[in-house]
Amino acid sequence: YLGTYLRASMMLQLPLVMTVQMDLVLLLVSVLAFWTRLSQLSYPNAVVFDEVYYGQFVSLYMKRVFFIDDSGPPLGHMILALGAYLGGFDGNFVWNRIGAEYPSSVNVWSLRLLPALCGALCVPLVYLLTLELKFSHLSALGAALLLLLENSLIVQSRFMLLESVLIFFVLLAVFSYLRKLIFSASCAAAIGVKYMGVFSHLLLLGVASLHTWTMIGDRTLNVCLQCVCRVVCLLVVPVLLYVFWFYIHLSILNRSGPHDQLMSSAFQASLQGGLSRITQGQPLEVAYGSQVTLRSSASQPIPCWLHSHKANYPIRYENGRGSSHQQQVTCYPFKDVNNWWIIKDPSRQELVVSSPPRPIRHGDVIQLVHGMTSRFLNSHDVAAPMSPHAQEISGYIDFNVSMPAQNLWRVVISNRDSESEVWKTILSEVRLVHVNTSAVLKLSGVSLPDWGFRQLEVVAEKLFKAHSSSLGWTVEEHRYGTSEEQKEREAELHSPTHIDVDRKISFWAKFLELQWKMLTVKQEDSEHKYSSAPLEWITMETNIAYWLHPTTNAQIHLIGNPVSWGVANLCLMAYQLLAAVYLLRRRRGFKDLPDGVWSQFVCLGCVCVGGWLVNFVPFLLMEKTLFLYHYLPAQCYLYLLSPALLEHAHTHLFISVSSSATHRRALCMCLSAGLLSVFLSYRNFCPLTYGSPELSANQLQALKWRDTWDILYRRH
Repeated sequence: YLGTYLRASMMLQLPLVMTVQMDLVLLLVSVLAFWTRLSQLSYPNAVVFDEVYYGQFVSLYMKRVFFIDDSGPPLGHMILALGAYLGGFDGNFVWNRIGAEYPSSVNVWSLRLLPALCGALCVPLVYLLTLELKFSHLSALGAALLLLLENSLIVQSRFMLLESVLIFFVLLAVFSYLRKLIFSASCAAAIGVKYMGVFSHLLLLGVASLHTWTMIGDRTLNVCLQCVCRVVCLLVVPVLLYVFWFYIHLSILNRSGPHDQLMSSAFQASLQGGLSRITQGQPLEVAYGSQVTLRSSASQPIPCWLHSHKANYPIRYENGRGSSHQQQVTCYPFKDVNNWWIIKDPSRQELVVSSPPRPIRHGDVIQLVHGMTSRFLNSHDVAAPMSPHAQEISGYIDFNVSMPAQNLWRVVISNRDSESEVWKTILSEVRLVHVNTSAVLKLSGVSLPDWGFRQLEVVAEKLFKAHSSSLGWTVEEHRYGTSEEQKEREAELHSPTHIDVDRKISFWAKFLELQWKMLTVKQEDSEHKYSSAPLEWITMETNIAYWLHPTTNAQIHLIGNPVSWGVANLCLMAYQLLAAVYLLRRRRGFKDLPDGVWSQFVCLGCVCVGGWLVNFVPFLLMEKTLFLYHYLPAQCYLYLLSPALLEHAHTHLFISVSSSATHRRALCMCLSAGLLSVFLSYRNFCPLTYGSPELSANQLQALKWRDTWDILYRRH
């Protein structure tokens, strides 16, 4: 032991010295980024542009009320809600208009903090990303300065908006991949903030595929292991994390809210309050004698229920066609006692549930009796009132004419369990097939005229003609009937159905339904004063007024730095032209660049030009209201490209032409003049970036560099 101690003492020499290396340039640009993004963050103390949109979701998070936003997954909303939570926000603020003043109880700085932090971190991240692309610290500084002095990025970072969060995670994913770090979380986070993150993820998949292809020829590597690692990191882990974001989302939002109607009855019943207060504890299995309300699966976003009332179809319609003059059957978008139906066994007369109950199974034939009028649900070879290609649905009345009742319906459970084929409340989606004609009960969605009280038409249509989405019906309210007499039954139908038992659906069922709704249920897009087309973004033809002071000329606009915007566009065109020349010459056998430099040039194009393409081209194909801020992720890739391309041109083109000191000095002067122009342009538009100082009408008019910009001012 003594020998071991002596050897250890010899190895441990005092004093202990630790050497720390610090990139002072990186530190400087980081400090400047935090200063430009976080200074006076609480100004203005009013709702700014899309804060009125995202603020509503933040308030719902604070109150744990369910909502659905078709614009993207929930991670971005949760990040905004986290900032609000840290600031003590209780959700009690009405986000009803842009410019509304925040009360003193709302910590505005906290609401805007996390987007501002993400926006500030993008600047040092671009610096490090340039170094990972094997370019110099000078190019890294140039890229960081372009982001630092970009007015539009500053504006977008300083408010409770999501673009800065998206850009941060996208850049972090690319940096992590090039640095061979764990980049799965960054990819999943980018997708979790907005679906546009998927395109950056596809870019990384393409880059990873190219890297894997080049590794195949390297016999020193275990190619299979490398492929498995990339599949796990780029596919498996992001999917799991994406699901995890929704798990948190659905765990927090467990209360009923204004968006419940978009979801199925089963989903609504799993939330506290709302429908769950009515359906909680209802009998699970539908039986003969059950009293039910049937909601159409196709009635979205406004629900409607199978309905009948004491009014008949007109003898003749406006176009001269005749009807059966039977009792009307419709779909009614409100809770009503006339929505109740009784499920009857055709072989028996009873309208109550037996003891023990006899559950209805897939394939059983039933009759549906309207609870308040005792009419049987009927269909026959008579054209529907508004859809003459389909059969009429009616409540059968015996007019002592030769018209046999056709009121038998076969129950087809489309989502039945393999273990059980029993018709279940809320959980089962059924099709009701008319036995005599094989037509299926469906909601046509057409409104009836005044004689039908503007309710929705219900028809029976052949299965091969009908769309599957409009055929399903779900039992929403359900109880076991106990009254045979009509008067007693009417009183029973008016009574509440609540029973103190709880029943929930699984997370996976809720997750899959929510995914489907987000992708298919689109809110109506309307034209906006500041909306724009993607091609207008490249030349910044438009701006967006984010905030206007109610009495002065102080205002905030989303306007990019025109000088850096133009430089970025020129560098994009220059790279494409230079790449075309290189490829043509290499095809002819002339290698202008060494293999290592060529690989670096190609990698620059894949990351920067590819990043610009995947974040811009998809908008050309979208039919939705678009704004200038949608272009900001693509613009960041051009700022990453510009200094690196200039370094490449200086190192491999200009020096080969002339290496004289005069040319180098001229190049340095040009670059200095360019950076100075960028700074002066940034400084010039700062009053519109920060909303202060207030400018006069003439000064604002001077800032209108393009006729298409909408800058408002008051003449005092």
